[in-house]
Amino acid sequence: MGHFESPTDLTFNRGLIADPEAFAREANAASWLFLCGEEFAEMEGGMSYASVQAAVPESTNVVSDPPWVLDTDLARKQVAALDQLPRPTLVTCRVGPRSSALVYLYAGLRAGASADEVLARAEADDAPFIRSDELKSWVAQNLEELS
Repeated sequence: MGHFESPTDLTFNRGLIADPEAFAREANAASWLFLCGEEFAEMEGGMSYASVQAAVPESTNVVSDPPWVLDTDLARKQVAALDQLPRPTLVTCRVGPRSSALVYLYAGLRAGASADEVLARAEADDAPFIRSDELKSWVAQNLEELS
């Protein structure tokens, strides 16, 4: 088994983001992949894509929150979006599980890592998605499908 390192140029959220500009500044972010739809802006603690756009020079919105189903087509769109964004890049969903799953999937694909390596690293890092069997399966499946 190889040695898969924690992603360093991609940052995901671990909870709601109270101040998008401060979040971007702290990460020294050049770009942001926002995974939420506009409904999230209406929710308590939510934020809009406009606030993301105001916080960083470059951003992309690939809506991936429920009711959107996580599948390989969505993973392809997310990976393609990340390929286009300059680093360091923020990747955020509502509270972190989906964004962390994508960060580890992307880093694993770029490193040529196995699902076991990626999931072991995510567990060691206590990535938010590691508590979700659905998200772990999605990462493992797409490491295979997209590599």
